[in-house]
Amino acid sequence: MFLLLHFVIRIGIKDFALTEGGTVTPLCPKGYFPCGNLTKCLPRAFHCDGVNDCGNGADEGNCGDTSGWATIFGTVHGNANNVTLTQECFLEQFPQRCDCKETELECVDAGLKFVPVISSNATLLSLKKNNIHSLPDKVFIKYTELKKIFLQHNCIRHISRKAFFGLHNLQILYLSHNCITALRPGVFKDLHQLTWLILDDNPITRISQRLFTGLKSLFFLSMVNNHLEALPKEVCTQMPHLNWMDLEGNGIKYLTNSTFLSCSSLTVLFLPRNQIDFVPETTFASLKNLGELDLSSNMIMELPLHIFENLRLLQKLNLSSNPLLYLHKNQFENLEQLQSLDLERIEIPNINTQMFQPMKNLSHIYFKNFRYCSYAPHVRICMPLTDGISSFEDLLANNILRIFVWVIACITCLGNLFVIGMRSIIKAENTTHAMSIKILCCADCLMGVYLFFIGFSDLKYRGQYQKYALLWMESLQCRLMGFLAVLSTEVSVLLLTYLTLEKFLAVVFPFSNLRPGKRQTSVILLGIWIVGFLIAVIPFWNEDYFGNFYGKNGVCFPLYYDQTEDVGSKGYSLGIFLGVNLLAFLIIVFSYTIMFCSIQKTALQTSEVKNHIGREVAVANRFFFIVFSDAICWIPVFVIKVLSLFRVEIPGPVTSWVVVFFLPVSSALNPILYTLTTSFFQDKFKQLLHKHRRESVFKTKNKSVSTSIVWTDDSSSLKLGVLNKIALGDSMGKPISY
Repeated sequence: MFLLLHFVIRIGIKDFALTEGGTVTPLCPKGYFPCGNLTKCLPRAFHCDGVNDCGNGADEGNCGDTSGWATIFGTVHGNANNVTLTQECFLEQFPQRCDCKETELECVDAGLKFVPVISSNATLLSLKKNNIHSLPDKVFIKYTELKKIFLQHNCIRHISRKAFFGLHNLQILYLSHNCITALRPGVFKDLHQLTWLILDDNPITRISQRLFTGLKSLFFLSMVNNHLEALPKEVCTQMPHLNWMDLEGNGIKYLTNSTFLSCSSLTVLFLPRNQIDFVPETTFASLKNLGELDLSSNMIMELPLHIFENLRLLQKLNLSSNPLLYLHKNQFENLEQLQSLDLERIEIPNINTQMFQPMKNLSHIYFKNFRYCSYAPHVRICMPLTDGISSFEDLLANNILRIFVWVIACITCLGNLFVIGMRSIIKAENTTHAMSIKILCCADCLMGVYLFFIGFSDLKYRGQYQKYALLWMESLQCRLMGFLAVLSTEVSVLLLTYLTLEKFLAVVFPFSNLRPGKRQTSVILLGIWIVGFLIAVIPFWNEDYFGNFYGKNGVCFPLYYDQTEDVGSKGYSLGIFLGVNLLAFLIIVFSYTIMFCSIQKTALQTSEVKNHIGREVAVANRFFFIVFSDAICWIPVFVIKVLSLFRVEIPGPVTSWVVVFFLPVSSALNPILYTLTTSFFQDKFKQLLHKHRRESVFKTKNKSVSTSIVWTDDSSSLKLGVLNKIALGDSMGKPISY
């Protein structure tokens, strides 16, 4: 065999390997996996995606995470509740409301208050959903043939120490969904053949070693959703053959080095949803046969380096949803048999390829961020497949998002450039306001540029994003794009707030001299750009504190909601979105509300109210759309940030739509709302078109006419006319003479 293999290699067949069974399988590059015995290799993203890309179905096989023993025992556990009664009854005595088949008796929801008198040859007794509140001494003494007892949903409060006396043949006992607060030591001492003991959903607060005296054959112990705060010093002393222990959903606060010292037979250990904050290094040292360990949803902040050192047979490990601050580089080096590793909702600041390399049999791995998948290229199934914005293959995973990026980018850039051009051609008397609008358009144009770069990057990495995801998010280009987006967003928000306050002064105080002049306006606009620049550039100053502020996702925008993010980046993001931007939004809403009330009040004081109803409706509509556009842009952001404060996890697709669609909407609509729909611009644009037609006509007659376009107010002399003109058109830098 060695000579044959040597000959095969020598003749150049280097892309195949021999398995233990003698089967030839292709050797694939990192991140690629074979199509069974075919020479074809496919990227990880093509496996288990519901599409037969291999042709032989190999890429869609073995996709389920069946590692560990949960699948095997779960079937038995799930079916233990179901009593199948199909044969004739061999019991002579039992209540009329019960169903009997062979030697099995089912008295479900029969209104029983006590254990009924039945024939002594019964092998199964189901008393689920009755009103039995206590089990007195020797209540089952006559039923020594019983193998299964089901007592769920009875609100049993008291169980005497000798309640199960004489049940030497009992194998399964269900006491779940009752009101048991305490169990006396030795209550199960006669249950020598018991293999399954289910105590789920009881308010049991404390257990001792002696509670399990007599349970020499116990195989499965389940105490899910109890109120346990601690475990006995050596919990398995009286249960030498215990194979599965499920303690999910308790209030266990700590484990000790001796807790599982006598649990050498334990194969499955579930401890999720407790309050464990630290696990000593030798806690699991004696569990050499352990196949599955679940420590998820606890409060563990640190794991000792050698805590998993003796778990060489472990197949499945779940550490998800723990506030772990650090994972050692060699944390998993002894877990050579591990097939499934769950690290969801865990930030791994020191993540590297070597951390997962020793786990050669790993087939499923679950991360918080899909970009971590690049550090485990040898694992066939890596989750998540997307961060809601990017997939493992493409920067923009959603086709709709790809289209919107280009559409909104074009609308934003073309709309704002058009307004800048038209504002430069059409001369207005209020030059300071026109200058503010053009500056706003420049800021909004930056958002269009940002979207264009994201669109180009998506095209650049299309189909191979997994190779460049980490490099892209850590690249200077990504950070500059994020900087550009934040600069555009903040300058635009501050400028809109300034324009709103300027219009507020013009409408509410039309005859005052509170409005800034040209020099003051220039200073304010320069200050706004400086503030926006500082907000965007500050995260570059201290990378240790802020981390990679702009490189947390494929679109390089710092919209965070995860509680495990860097303290600096999370706090700074909250400061921007729930501080600066929320305050600006509230100012805009308040100002437009006061302006509308002022216009309406002035209208009621005039004698020509009816003549201005149409204009009032136009003002109301205009104000509504201005506020509405800001609302659809910012309210989703505010909601996400507020939910993050309450530790509510936001689905990735929601975030992607906010980043790619809702945030740029304001930049796309600003030219329409602040220029294209104003009565001033429409009038002047019509004059410009009329002038062009006249010049064309005059040129045909060899005549030349020069017409100057200057803004002159033709509104009525009423204050209402002044206010409506300001509201519908441009705000004014100085009072209109009328």
